[in-house]
Amino acid sequence: MTDKRALIAGITGISGGNLAERLLADGWTVHGLARRPAPVPAGVRPVAADLLDPVATKAAVAGLDPTHMFFTTWARQATEAENCRVNGAMLSNLLAALDPAPGLRHVALVTGLKHYLGPFEAYAKAKPETPFREDQPRLPYQNFYYTQEDILFEAAARRGFSWSVHRPHTLIGWALGNAMNMGVTLACYAAICRETGRPFVFPGSPEQYEAVTDITDARILASQLAWAATTPAARNEAFNIVNGDVFRWRRLWTVIAAALGVEPAPYPGQPTPLEQQMADAAQIWPRIVARHGLVDHPIDYLASWWHTDADLGRKLETFTSMNKSRRLGFMDFQDTEQSFTDLFARLRAARIIP
Repeated sequence: MTDKRALIAGITGISGGNLAERLLADGWTVHGLARRPAPVPAGVRPVAADLLDPVATKAAVAGLDPTHMFFTTWARQATEAENCRVNGAMLSNLLAALDPAPGLRHVALVTGLKHYLGPFEAYAKAKPETPFREDQPRLPYQNFYYTQEDILFEAAARRGFSWSVHRPHTLIGWALGNAMNMGVTLACYAAICRETGRPFVFPGSPEQYEAVTDITDARILASQLAWAATTPAARNEAFNIVNGDVFRWRRLWTVIAAALGVEPAPYPGQPTPLEQQMADAAQIWPRIVARHGLVDHPIDYLASWWHTDADLGRKLETFTSMNKSRRLGFMDFQDTEQSFTDLFARLRAARIIP
């Protein structure tokens, strides 16, 4: 297959942007869709559309005829019922806009571990067995991931394209203005601690501090997306995707602190949520920007305190099996410590953090 034309929905996000860089390096033609598709990786052809507007979406993608569509975006709503309605509509509208798309061979959907942990309203109320495996049954809660899967499965069966579903854990990688990027949030937290003399303390639960866990580098997610899109054995399958190693935060916290030039504080034995610690961050961050000559981004654009609190505040063990991918031939691996240090180096080079 030499003519590979991708349409990535969510091009400005952590998943979509890293996927675009991977596909471009592999010789794909890449169109990137977002409401405001800028900035995008060099070489991406931007497409502006609000996926909640079916007419505008149809007009925006007219004539593209992608061979592959990658759906990497979502919009958080106040309730899970609204999450199901809105995020289901976004996927439905784009699939409808691509009908007919005679060249469409494969559609990939990126979801996450809330497939096993439950939606925000019932987060971690279930106690699923670890490591999480793709054949575990759905939980008895509304979940927009399930809604999107069902929309995808129906469209694929009706129209004849193949599909894949990808379930990353906490994402780490290059992206700005993205709620899910814990790496940028922790880098900003460290800079504020250094500026103010506050302790750089692990903000999450004792269970997360002590338990075995894992993460997903956005680059390995991109690799799996590209692999599943072009590997016959991976068609019509759901996959977990994590780096392939495991760690405990009690050790990794010292590694992150050293990489960010701060002293790790002793863990206090209880959560100290970032949303509370960083309540005055909007007043402190401009001083850091001015002192170090950084690019002038608002702290609320860079850091997502609430999402990192949700990840680090869990009270159960959370890690994932990669056996299914391995059996089918996906053997990529990413060292977790390097995931963080690579990101911090790129953030410094771009003058995002000091």
